[in-house]
Order: sequence, then structure tokens, then C-alpha cells
Amino acid sequence: MLRNELSQTILEVKEITKRFGGVEALRGVSFKVNKGEVVGLLGDNGAGKSTLVRCISGIHPPDEGEILIAGKAVKLDSPMDARKAGIETVFQDLAIIPEFDVVQNLYLNREILSTNPVLRWLGWLDAKAMAKRSQKSLNRLSSRIPSLSEKIVNLSGGQRQAVAIARAVSWGAEIVIMDEPTAALGVEQSAQVNELIKLISSQGVAVLLISHNMQHIMETCDRAVVLYQGRSSADVAIRDVDKNALVSLITGASGSLLAESA
Repeated sequence: MLRNELSQTILEVKEITKRFGGVEALRGVSFKVNKGEVVGLLGDNGAGKSTLVRCISGIHPPDEGEILIAGKAVKLDSPMDARKAGIETVFQDLAIIPEFDVVQNLYLNREILSTNPVLRWLGWLDAKAMAKRSQKSLNRLSSRIPSLSEKIVNLSGGQRQAVAIARAVSWGAEIVIMDEPTAALGVEQSAQVNELIKLISSQGVAVLLISHNMQHIMETCDRAVVLYQGRSSADVAIRDVDKNALVSLITGASGSLLAESA
């Protein structure tokens, strides 16, 4: 059942075009993502998914078109601009440091300095505050991570994903982009990540999910947006399609099907 939050558009891309020399990677891509909605971004290799994610993440500013957050056009010239706009991206490599512990990864490049003016000037960190907030963030996700002091290298793939997702939503993110979050995981760990996605979406966070796993998309998403040769070729409610239909849309066998989702 679709949630009430789905009536509130949080992200809209309008006619996004991106060129690299003579290659037009994106050609007028448009779609919306609503608050609390999980939208699968699908497409074959070379369809433009990665380029689009980089545009929304502030890595590659689009050549044409607009990106709107809560109805307001934003200029995303860097990943920091995207974060300030409420967009966090969890890439496939997770960008976490295996030899750091959970807290160090959650606060990587966002460390809290000591409240003591002298210690703050010396660059001392407020370890207690970071630990307390880290625990709160992981509690929000009903995390199964055994200890905040555990090094990432000792965690399972699902637990590492939990740390990456917790870091994304800890900073007030309204939109989380996830790139192949279950690609290297087993069945049980993939199920845990699916539950995390459903949990943060139930809390009003919009999720844009890139995945080649059709079962993952069917189980987790409300809608699917399909890119084909750099264009948005389909926008369908998951309840209206099956896995075979999605594959046909991805390969172009079904032609264009730009449908307004409910």
C-alpha cells in the first residue's frame, strides 16, 4: 500500500541533458520522486543511470534542465551542494574505511569538535557526543551492529550497508540514492538491506534505488523509472508490472511507456 507521504514531491528532475564531448549521455530525462517513496532507477549498461546519479549527487552538473528539491530549483555544483540540499548518496563501494570503527566512519569528515574552547582550538574531538549520536542513528535503523567500537572490517556486508545508510540519514537527508546496495550480499544480508530501505522510507525519506536485481526492485520499490539510451522511457507503478515486463522495458522490447504513477 502506498503511503500518504507519496503525494509530496521531494525530488524532480526536468529535462536533464548531459554531454561528454560529442556523446550525449542524457537526453531530456524527467521524473519525480515523492517523500517516503522508493523508486527504482533501471536501465541497461550505458543507459545513463550512473551519469544521472552523478548529476543529482553534484558530481556532474547537467548541461541543460533543472533539479528541484521540494519544488525549488537547486544548483548542484559539488557533492557538498547536494548534501546541503538534503541529498545523500550511498555508492556501491560505500566509501567507508575498513580500519576505522563505526563512529569514526559515521562522522568521517564531519567530526564534532570539543565544546571546551581551548581543546576545540587544538582540534580535539568530542568522542562522547559522536558516540551518543551514532547510537541514536543506529537505533533509528534497528541496527544489529554489536558495538560502536567495532572496526568496519569485522562487520558483515549487511552491517556495513547499515553503517553507510545510517551515515546518509544522520545528516537530515530527505533523499537517499543507493547504488546496487545488495550486489555483493547473500540472501539474508540482502533481506536486511531491504528492511532498512523500507524503514527509512517509512520515516519519510525518499529513496532512489539503482539495482539490476529485479526481485529486489519488486520487493522494495513503489515505482520504477527506466532509462533507455539516455532517455526516460518508462515510469510505472510496481504493482502494475511483473519482472518480465520490467526486463522488456529495460531492453527496449516494450517501447516507450511514460505513465503517470498514482
